[in-house]
Formats: sequence, C-alpha cells, structure tokens
Amino acid sequence: MAGRKSKYSSTKNIMHEKIWSVAQYIRLSQEDADNGQEKQESNSVTSQKTLLNEFVEEHDDLLVYDTYIDDGFTGTDFNRPSFQRLLEDMRNGNINCVIVKDLSRLGRNYIEVGNYIEQVFPLFNIRFIAINDNVDSFKNPASTNTILVPFKNLINDEYCRDTSIKIRSALNGKKKKGEFIGAFPSYGYIKNPKDKHKLVIDKVAAEVVRKIFDWNVNEGLGKVAICHKLNELGILNPTGHKKLELGQNYNNYASKDNLYTWTPSTVRNILNNEVYIGNTVQGKRRTKSYKVHKVENVPQEEWVRVENTHEPIVDRETFEKAQNLSKKDMKVSQRTGELSIWAGLLKCKDCGRAMNKKSSTNKSGNKNEYYICSTYRKKSNQLCTKHTIKVGKLEKAVLQAINFHIDLFVDTDEIVKEIDESCFQNIKNENIENMIIAKQTEISKISNFKRTLYEDWKNEDITREEYLEYKQKYENDIERLNQNIKRLQNEKQKYENQSGAYNEWIKKFKEQNGISELSRDVMLELIDCIYVHENGDITIKFKFEDEFKKCCYNDPSRWCCGTSCR
Repeated sequence: MAGRKSKYSSTKNIMHEKIWSVAQYIRLSQEDADNGQEKQESNSVTSQKTLLNEFVEEHDDLLVYDTYIDDGFTGTDFNRPSFQRLLEDMRNGNINCVIVKDLSRLGRNYIEVGNYIEQVFPLFNIRFIAINDNVDSFKNPASTNTILVPFKNLINDEYCRDTSIKIRSALNGKKKKGEFIGAFPSYGYIKNPKDKHKLVIDKVAAEVVRKIFDWNVNEGLGKVAICHKLNELGILNPTGHKKLELGQNYNNYASKDNLYTWTPSTVRNILNNEVYIGNTVQGKRRTKSYKVHKVENVPQEEWVRVENTHEPIVDRETFEKAQNLSKKDMKVSQRTGELSIWAGLLKCKDCGRAMNKKSSTNKSGNKNEYYICSTYRKKSNQLCTKHTIKVGKLEKAVLQAINFHIDLFVDTDEIVKEIDESCFQNIKNENIENMIIAKQTEISKISNFKRTLYEDWKNEDITREEYLEYKQKYENDIERLNQNIKRLQNEKQKYENQSGAYNEWIKKFKEQNGISELSRDVMLELIDCIYVHENGDITIKFKFEDEFKKCCYNDPSRWCCGTSCR
C-alpha cells in the first residue's frame, strides 16, 4: 500500500481543491493469457500497477488509499475477493475514487459493468476513471454516458464469450482423444511427468485401491466395513495422500482437517470409478455458461468415455463384480455386526424388494428364523404378500442347487491344480510391505523436520511457543505412524500364517467333491440373485446360467428350467 490514509482522512478540501481517496483496482485472469504474449504482458499485474501509480503521481488531487488486486479471477462476474473488499471500503466511506487501467479490468460482463458505472458508483458519489479508455466521471461526466462505453463493454463481453467457446472446443477435442485435462488425477494415479495429459500409476495409492476392491469383491466387505479397516490401519485418505505424500496443493474442504479419515462415499467413488480399468471418463460436470459459473452434473450418456488410455489398476472382471455388488442390499446386522451370507441376494419374486429376516419362538421355546418380504412387513399388506421362507429350508435348497451345478459344470481337481496360492500370498505380502515402507519414509521426513526445529528457534525464525507446539505435533505424528506400522506388520503376519492353505471352500470341493455348508464367498462367486415365491418356491439365478428353479425341497433330483414342477 502506497500512502495509505485512515478512513477519517479519506476526503478533505485544501485550497478549495478536492482531494480524492483512490482505490487502485487491478485484475488479471487466465483468459488474458490467450491473446498472445504481448497482450499478456501489457495486462500483467506489474504493468497495471505501474500505469496506475504514474497516473496518480501526475495528479496532485489523487491520494492512494489502497491497491486491490484480483490475480487469476475472471471478469465475467464480480465475486472476486479484492473487489468485494473495495466495495466494503466504498460503503464505509474510505474511498471516493476508483481507477482502473481500462474498462475490461473492471469486468467483462456487459450488463454488470454498465450497472456499476451508471448506477452503483454514482449512488455512492464515486469518481470512476478508466485511463486507457479516457473515462473520467468527474472531469468529463459525458465520457461515461457516451455510446462508446457500452459498446466497449459489449466488445469485452463478446471477447469472453468467444474465448469460452474456443477453450471449450479445444478441451472437448482433448477429451475425445482420451487426454486427461483435469487438475488432479483420481487417487491411484499421477500425471506423466513427460506428458501431463497422460496418467501413470501411483504405486503407493494403487496398492490401497487394490485392497479396497479385494475387500469388497473377495471378502464381501461393505463400504462402511472397508472404511473401518482403512482407518484402523492409519492409511491416509485421498486428500491426505495428495497433500502429505505427493506434496500437491490440493484442497478438499470436506476433509481438510481429517487427512486420515475415510468415509463410505470416498470408498463408493473408488469402487465405481472406471479409471481403475484403464478408461478415461471426463465431462461429468460443467459450468452453465461463461457468465453463470454454477457447476451442474451432466447426464451419464453425455460423458466422454475413452477406453484403454492408461495402465489399469484392477482387472475388468473384478471391477464388474464390484459394480454388481453395489446394486445389492449390503446392510450389516445391527445385532451381530456381521454381513449376512444372503445380503443383497435374497429378493421377493413379485415386488423385487429385499427380504427381511425375522425370528419367533413357539410354545416349546424353539426359535424359528425365517425371511419375509420387506414391502409386506414395512409398507403395506396391500402392496405385496408375505413370501415367507424358513432359513433352514432356504439353506438346504440353495446348498443342493449349488452342488447340483458343481457336479454338472466344475472339475474341482482342475481348479485346485490351477491355483498358485503362494503367488497370491506373495502379492498380498508385497502390497503390505510397500505400505510399511511408505509409513517409514513419512516418519523419516517428519524426523528431519523435527531436527531443524531447534535451529529455527535459536535463529529466531520461530518463537519458543511455536517450537514447543511443532515439536509436540511431530512427536504425535511419529507415534501414530509407528502404531500404523505395527498394525500393518500384524496383518502381514496373519497372511504369512495362512501361507500354503487353500481357500476354504475350494478345499472342501477337493475333499468332498462338493460343499457341506454355505459361505458368502461361494454365494457371491456363483449366484446373481435368489427370488422367493409366495408359495415358498425359490428361483436361483446363477451367474453362468439363465434360471433354474427348485420345485421340491426334499427331492434334489427334481429340477426344471423356468417352469414349475409338481
């Protein structure tokens, strides 16, 4: 600020000559860089400031109150921090003169700029000067009313519209070619240092992504359960990873203070993101226009999707399984905290809604568990009927159905021979080891910061209070990371203890040539959906077949396809 005055001396008379309290306003946006290097230099902040200072020095009646700079803000609206501060000083009577280089620096919105020049500034008795456009509302009032002012504003507005069209066209072209145009890639990827429009795998984050898909698809964990595991392991969430581990200037106001806290929505977004199978999908959101900067969602059919643009993190089969699971009801039991083996699979044949589990006790004290249509139970018996089925009968029928089809289609000995579990085990251990190394690297960085604190304090770069505060923070961070490493090492040990053991249900296939009890792994692997009919029959839709219907609980040989047998 050059020659700043208090608000009590903003205006006064000296020798009958009015002294103007001046607000120098400077604006520069990215759109100004699209018109050549020469134009960009002439509009630079330094260039504007020099021009305004020279103009003020040449006029004895002008005294600078403050300089207001909006660097990197578009002129199509007036929601700019420094301009809003200027308006506040105007309302408080601190300034009575606004000077800009030219009309385009005030703004490029034809209607809004006209409103400020013709309505707002005169209302507050503000003198307005646009140096290069020869506009001075005090010395030459006619200069603000001439046809040239609205005409120039219209040209500035048209320039923005034309620039917006050109930029959108260029970006759409890049999207259609599969070039990444965003500021920050999805978690698990970074920009290729040699080509910012290409993505390469971020190894640390990619391992976390693979674990999320593995937990969801192979272990049957829902989004909340996955969040608990990630939080227990102390893994940085995507915002924390970008800020602390990648050193990016990334801000997510929803989690800026919780860099280690994962949320179900974050996990859901990862599980649904096609970027992890090598596809680039862009254009999901857009601004309404170059003037109205409100962001709106774009219909999915209008997204720009280009396949196989970069190396995938998960295979397509795993990704498709995750998409199928996301469509199912995956509620965890509030009583046991566990996910039912039927979750997301059992539905009413007539209304299509999920079945609810209920229990009752008879006079003998025996407990009966059964499933009932959720529409009938929760909404109205006029909308659907009970469709009840006892748990015991359901388990027996589904188990018989699975074994029946395993006998038909699966050679269990061949499956076991093809499994190289030691390779699978090595991959899991390597993933955990990479995460441990990342934590140890982070501890090393924090320790280096801690070592320099004392020197900063003695050099008076920081105060003693700041030294103690930072020292405590670094010590807490190191302690937390050490605890995270212990958890990871425990998980690694758990996998090592299981080394050489076959997957439980595959092992049962080998030993018994079938399974004797149901597990969620088997259900998710083989079954797409189970429909319960009003008469107690069930229809099982297998993932590898159309539909097979079990018509008699007590006779496993009686099967038919799509019709009822009695």
